[in-house]
Amino acid sequence: MRTFLVNGSAIERRWHVIDAQGKVLGRIATTAAWLLQGKNKAVYTPFIDAGDHVVIVNAAQVKLTGRKEEQKVYRRHSGYEGGLREERAREVRQRTPRRIVEEAVRGMLPKTKLGDAMYRKLKVYAGPNHPHAAQKPIQLEVE
Repeated sequence: MRTFLVNGSAIERRWHVIDAQGKVLGRIATTAAWLLQGKNKAVYTPFIDAGDHVVIVNAAQVKLTGRKEEQKVYRRHSGYEGGLREERAREVRQRTPRRIVEEAVRGMLPKTKLGDAMYRKLKVYAGPNHPHAAQKPIQLEVE
C-alpha cells in the first residue's frame, strides 16, 4: 500500500473568522495556529502547508488572564548596540493592539520557511470589520 501525500494543487483552503472580543488570548492563538497548520484536515502532513486562512477581528478586546496586562513584556531589537526596546502588554495594546495576537500565534507556528508561509495566511484586525467578505469566511466560535 502506498502512502498518500497531498500536493499543492489539491489542497482546498477555506477562510475562517474568529471574533476575539472578550476571549482569552491563548485559546484564540492555539485555535488559529491549529487552522493555519492544517491540523484540522485529514490530509495533514507536517512538511506540507495544507492550512487554511484565518481572519481574527476585534483583537483590541482580547482578554489577558491574571496580571499579564502589567507583567507581560514584549521585546524587539533594532539590530544596533543598545537597541533593545521593551514595553508592557498594556502599552502594546494602546499603540498596536494587533501585535498581541500576531505574536501569540506566530510563537505557536514552526520557526521555518514553512512557518513563515503559514503566518502569511493570518490576518488580524483591531476592530470588527475586515475586507475578506468576498471569500465567504466561516465564523468560528472559540470558548
